[in-house]
Amino acid sequence: MSRMVHADDFALSRVNPSAQKHWFGIAVQRFGQVSALSQFLLGATLGYSMTFGEAFLALLLGSIILEVIMCIVGIIGQKEGLNTALLARWTGFGEIGASLVGLAIGISLIGWFGIQSAISAESLDALMPGVMPAWAWSLIFGLAVTAIVAFGFKGMQWLANITVPLFLILVGWSVISELANHDFVELITGPAPGPTVTVWQGTGIVAGGLIVGAIITADMTRFNRSKADVVKQTVVGVSLGEFVIGLSGVLLAHAAASGNIVAIVTSSIGFVGLIIVITGTLKINDWNLYSSTLGLVNFISTAFNRNLHRVTTTIVLGVVGSVLAAAGILGQFTEFLIILGVAFPPIAGIMVAEYFVVKRWRGELDGTRPAGTLPHTAPRIVPATIVIWAASALIGYFVTWGIPPVLSLVVSMVLYIIAGKLGWVRGIGSARTIQAEEPVAASTPTPSPTH
Repeated sequence: MSRMVHADDFALSRVNPSAQKHWFGIAVQRFGQVSALSQFLLGATLGYSMTFGEAFLALLLGSIILEVIMCIVGIIGQKEGLNTALLARWTGFGEIGASLVGLAIGISLIGWFGIQSAISAESLDALMPGVMPAWAWSLIFGLAVTAIVAFGFKGMQWLANITVPLFLILVGWSVISELANHDFVELITGPAPGPTVTVWQGTGIVAGGLIVGAIITADMTRFNRSKADVVKQTVVGVSLGEFVIGLSGVLLAHAAASGNIVAIVTSSIGFVGLIIVITGTLKINDWNLYSSTLGLVNFISTAFNRNLHRVTTTIVLGVVGSVLAAAGILGQFTEFLIILGVAFPPIAGIMVAEYFVVKRWRGELDGTRPAGTLPHTAPRIVPATIVIWAASALIGYFVTWGIPPVLSLVVSMVLYIIAGKLGWVRGIGSARTIQAEEPVAASTPTPSPTH
C-alpha cells in the first residue's frame, strides 16, 4: 500500500487489512462522539419533560435503535472496508444519491452549528449580562468559529486537547455539586419539571441525537478486524456515552427544574462552568462547520460538475449557521432532533435492504473485494431510491403511532425490497470510479484475529 493511500486515510479505496485496529481504541473514539455537550443537552431536554424512569426507558430504547443501525451498517463497512460516501454508491444510492446523503449530513451539521452557537451565546450573555442581546452574541460567536475554520485550522487540534477533558470534568463537577444539595431518591421518583412528552417521543429524540453518526458509522468500522469487533465497540461506546452523559443531564434537569443547559451549569458550578461550555462548544462547532462545508463542496462537484472554493463555502455556511442561531434555532431543538430521527434512518434501511436482500450491485462489490479494488463504475443516479427515501421520511414524520425512527427505517426497507422485486431499482447513467494509486493485493492479506 502506498504512502499516498495511507496519508489520505483510504478515502478512495478499501482499507488495507494491515491498517485495521483493535476494537477498544475505536470504541474510545465512539464514546468521544457521544460524550459531547449535545448529549448533555439532550439529557437535560428529556429530564425536563419526563420522569427519571421514563427518560431512562427512552435512552434505553433510543440506544438500542442506534446500536442496531450502527452494527448492521457497520458490519457492511467492515466487510467491504469502505467509507460511507463510497459504500453508498453501490448500496442503492448511486453517485448523485451518495452526494445527496452527504448534503443531508451537511445540512444537519449546520443545524447543529446554529444550536451550539446559541448555547454559547446564552453563556456569554450570562457572563456579561446587558452588554448586548443574545442574538448578537450568536452572530459574533458563529462568525468567530467561521474565521477559525476558514483561516485557523492549525489550532483546532490544540483546542480539542484542552476542551474535551475540561468538558468531562464539567459533567462530573456539575453532577456532584448539584446532586449534593438534593435528595437522590426524590430526583429519580419525582415528576417531570416541565411539559411532558411520551416515551415514544423521547425515544425518537434520543435516536435523532446520534442518527447522523449511526449512518456514517462505516467511516469508523471499516478499520475493524471482525464483525464481532463492530458489535463490541458499538455497545461499549454508545451505551457508556448515552447513559453516563445522558442520565447526568436528566438528573441535573430534575435538580435545577430546567431544561436550559446554561441555567443548569450556572446553578451548579457558576461562571467557570460557563467558560468551559463556551470552549467546549467552540471545539464541537469547528468540526460541524468543517464537515458541512466538505459535504456541500462534494455535492456541488458531483451533481453539477462545479468546484466550489472551500474557504468561500465555509464563510457562506458559517454566516447561515450564525443567522440560524440568532433566529432562535435552540428553541426548536426538540423538533430538530425529531426531523433528524425520521430523515436519516431510511438511508440505513435502503443500504441494508440493497446489500443483504435486493443485491442489485452486490455482485460488483463481491467481485472486486478479493483484489482490494473498487468496482470500475457506479450508477450515476437511482431515482427509485430518492423517492423511497423521501416517502419513508414523510411517513415517519406524519404518522403518529409507534416510534418514528423505527417506522421510517422499516418502511424504507420494505419499499426498497418491493421496488427491487418489481425491477424498479435501476441506475440511470454510469460514473467511472477513481481508483486509489495502489490497490490492496489479494495475495497478502494480514490475518484478522477476533477479539
